[in-house]
Amino acid sequence: MNEQTLSMRLERVAAQVPAGARLADIGSDHGYLPLALLSRGAIERAVAGEVALTPFHFAQRNARASGFGQRISVRLANGLAAIEPGDGITAISFCGMGGETIRDILEAGKERLDGRERLVMQPNGGEQPLRQWLMDNSYAILFEEVLRENRFDYEIIVAERGASPSYSAEQLYFGPLQMQERSPAFLAKWQRKLRQKHKILAHFARAQQAVPEEKLQDTQRKARWISELLA
Repeated sequence: MNEQTLSMRLERVAAQVPAGARLADIGSDHGYLPLALLSRGAIERAVAGEVALTPFHFAQRNARASGFGQRISVRLANGLAAIEPGDGITAISFCGMGGETIRDILEAGKERLDGRERLVMQPNGGEQPLRQWLMDNSYAILFEEVLRENRFDYEIIVAERGASPSYSAEQLYFGPLQMQERSPAFLAKWQRKLRQKHKILAHFARAQQAVPEEKLQDTQRKARWISELLA
C-alpha cells in the first residue's frame, strides 16, 4: 500500500470523502489516504494528523516526496487538535482505530467541530458506542458498509450533523442502514459473531467460577438479537 495504491478498506473510505473536500485525516499513519486523494485530484487540501512520532515522520517524508507539500499539512497532534481554525475542514476521516477511541477523540475535540463536516469513520470494533455518540450529538448516519479484508471484518460509518436521529438499541448494535440493506458481507459477519457468542455462552456454562449476571445477560441478549436478525 502507498499513496497511489490503497487497501480495499481505505479505497471504500476514500469513496465517501466528498469531491473537492478539505480533509482532515486523524490518525493518518503514513498519510496514504490524503495523499492518494490529492494525487487523484479528488480533494482540495488535506491535514494529516498523527499522535505517534514514527508514523508522523513517515507521513512528513511521504508528503515531501509526493509533490503536494503545499496542499497537505502533516501535524503531530492528539486527535482533533490537528485541526486549526483556518483549515476550513469539510470532511474528517478516522481509520484503523477502535470505535471507542474515535468517540473519545470526537468528544474531546467537540469545540473544533462546526457541525458542517462529514465524518467518515472506519472503526476496528466498538461501533455501538460510536453510533451512540453520533446519535447523542445529532449526527445522522448517511452510509454504512461491512467489508472483509485479510480475514477481518471492517465497518465504514459516514455521518453528518442534521436532524436528531433516534436509533433503537438494536440499530446502535448492528447499524440502522445495514439492518435494512442486509448485504451478504453484513450477514456473513453476524453469522460469525453468533458462533462466537454461542462459544462464549458454552464457556460460561462450564466455568467453575460464577460469571457476573450482567455479563451473562448481555451476552445472551446479543446472541438473541443476532439470531432474530438472521432468522
